[in-house]
Amino acid sequence: MKAIVILGAAVWAEGPSPTLRRRARHGARLWHAGEGQIIVACGGMGRHPPTEAEAIAQILMEEGIPTDAILQEDRSTTTLENIRFALPLLRRHHVDQIVIVTDATHGPRALRVARHFRLKARCSAPSLRGSHKRSVLRQALRELGAYPLYAIRLMGQSRDD
Repeated sequence: MKAIVILGAAVWAEGPSPTLRRRARHGARLWHAGEGQIIVACGGMGRHPPTEAEAIAQILMEEGIPTDAILQEDRSTTTLENIRFALPLLRRHHVDQIVIVTDATHGPRALRVARHFRLKARCSAPSLRGSHKRSVLRQALRELGAYPLYAIRLMGQSRDD
């Protein structure tokens, strides 16, 4: 079975951030295109309710995804936790391939984490149309530092979580 795993992003006081909305809508398009039978919405509680997973699920339902195709991983606060905490849901549904939905700048690190946990994975990123160039640059710079730190962090992680 194939699954789409949508990584969380901020929920603001006024609702889901543009990044979270882009990711959720992109995941919905992938599901409608047959890229996965189920969608795992990832992300715990940030500064504002609801959880990122719940916000993603709501957007997915607005995009016509049936509730029985949506699973919520609602405890994670990091990329590592997104994937690690989604593992039991993926295993329970006998998923053997995933498409990770995240931003293009974040994709290499998310893929590194997924492959560490022996997941057959690829990334699919929503368009950055409408994004602020400064935000995209900030994300890219953040990933330059985060990728090597995650490589080190993963050395201490069991592959069988």
